Amino acid sequence: MSKKRTLDGFFKPIQSKQYQPSTQTPSDHRNYPFPIPHLPPALISELGFAPTAEGKVINDQPDLDLLYFQPYIPKEAQRELFRFLRANLPFYRVQYTIKRAGVDVLVNTPRYTSVFGIDPTSIFSPDGELLDAVSRVPVPKDRYMCRPRPLPACLDFLRTIVEGTTKHTYNFCLVNYYAGGEDSIAFHSDDERFLGKDPAIASLSLGARRDFFMKRKAALPGEESVEAEPFNLPLGSGDLILMRGPTQAKWLHSVPKRKGGESEKGRINITFRRAMAKGGTENYYQYNVGTGRVYRWNEEDQKMVPWIADPMSSPSSAT
Repeated sequence: MSKKRTLDGFFKPIQSKQYQPSTQTPSDHRNYPFPIPHLPPALISELGFAPTAEGKVINDQPDLDLLYFQPYIPKEAQRELFRFLRANLPFYRVQYTIKRAGVDVLVNTPRYTSVFGIDPTSIFSPDGELLDAVSRVPVPKDRYMCRPRPLPACLDFLRTIVEGTTKHTYNFCLVNYYAGGEDSIAFHSDDERFLGKDPAIASLSLGARRDFFMKRKAALPGEESVEAEPFNLPLGSGDLILMRGPTQAKWLHSVPKRKGGESEKGRINITFRRAMAKGGTENYYQYNVGTGRVYRWNEEDQKMVPWIADPMSSPSSAT
């Protein structure tokens, strides 16, 4: 079978009785734009075989500490998990303003994003109420400028599996959808103070293979320069990479733009991380949800389209 036919088969809708929708009540919350269904039972069963491959340690360069699973998700589950998440999660095209040379510049996020979770100062009650983690009373309305929401069951299931493998705990799930080769993320590091020292970031890829470049940060003034070679990991569907130790403090990573080929088929990236303070919650919702409109995958048009709430249905409420 040719490479093209194999790739087209991955993204082509499948008709299979084994992936019957879950009968469990969908995850719902007042801050969700719409209820999010749970994973199909057969898919949950297949995910129980993760990780498929043993993790490979990559630490052959200064201050680099990676654990690479190639793949992590079983082959039989990769396509359906990609299609399920793309179809059932809310996404956003966030715009925000930053200062460059003292001038306000409007930034359009070059990919679709979404986020779920809360920092350890707060918890969600069983009915979705946001409570103070210590007193267990509702948090003051001015604690957060954003509108936090819990992980839906489908993402929480993945979080549990990844925690068991990586031996780290996570309270946030960031989701990126790269619709095509023009969608990207520039070189950056996840080294915000609210993540604490030497944070562990677990990154799961689904869908199209995309290059994942890494390069060492330039030495700071007064810091000794260290030689390190930039490198690329072509992350495929089902792969998971754990970045840990000093990696975020000393290295940058990116997903550059690409033209044609597999990149046009769409890619989902899920990162699990642990924010240690309220500032992490504000940051993640500002840059991954913002105040823009909601997008949802349209199977007929084969693209993300603005989501419009059904005026005849009741607003989403916590359950």
